[in-house]
Amino acid sequence: MSLLAIDVNKCKKDGICVIECPRNIIQLGDEDGYPQSIPGGEKMCILCGHCVAVCPNNALSNFKVPIEVCPPIEKKFLINENQSTQFLRSRRAIRNYEDKPVENDKIQKLIDISRYAPNAGNTQMVEWVVVNDKDKVHKIAEETADWIREILNDDPAKVNLTAGFLKFFLAAWDSGQDSILRNAPALIVAMAPKKSGSGIMDPVIALAYLELAAPVQGLGTCWAGLMNSAMVNSPKIRSSVGVPEDYPYFYPMMLGYPRFMFYRLPERNQSKIIWR
Repeated sequence: MSLLAIDVNKCKKDGICVIECPRNIIQLGDEDGYPQSIPGGEKMCILCGHCVAVCPNNALSNFKVPIEVCPPIEKKFLINENQSTQFLRSRRAIRNYEDKPVENDKIQKLIDISRYAPNAGNTQMVEWVVVNDKDKVHKIAEETADWIREILNDDPAKVNLTAGFLKFFLAAWDSGQDSILRNAPALIVAMAPKKSGSGIMDPVIALAYLELAAPVQGLGTCWAGLMNSAMVNSPKIRSSVGVPEDYPYFYPMMLGYPRFMFYRLPERNQSKIIWR
């Protein structure tokens, strides 16, 4: 079976698909000038869909990425510079949540959006663990607090640079505050197996997509950095969360309905740039 199907009535033989293919597996035919895959090209295709998406004439379909599953970009949904700037600047880390469960279908929508995040070689190896139960999330936070207590008691010298930081969170926990997962009703972990070529980057980029999409569903997120440190250092906590042993790349994120709204866009330091 040929990798490409060309509508000869629409194709202009402009070679844009040839130029855009990241694997260089498309060429223009010597006899008729229409795009075609090189021998063995179907085995090298990474399913990115660039060839289908870049054709201005809708003349090309890829049997691995058919044009029928590639909806057109609609101009009415494009956002302008001011809209995109406010959208990105209005992103906030949510640390106060409503005592309200998150619907599974909303989490499913967020994960479905996140699967379009860029990933190395389009290998699409990011997988997910969803803990959508407040009691279970609190139990994981409790285990993390125990882990902090253990490392501080066992050998404080090993954590001398962060001991004060950890003691602060532990003191807050012991006073009855959930300083670890902030009473979030849900915890989401993006992860990738050992064979993933890009390590932690693919899960992190996928989570970035998820957190930017969350406000559209009325939800808020927060990167669970302390929780991540516990997971990195404690096989027990990784097991409690549900991350398999052969999945060394992961990062957790809190999810829930924000208790408060935000009305302004805080300033940040100017970027430091080295122009070469």
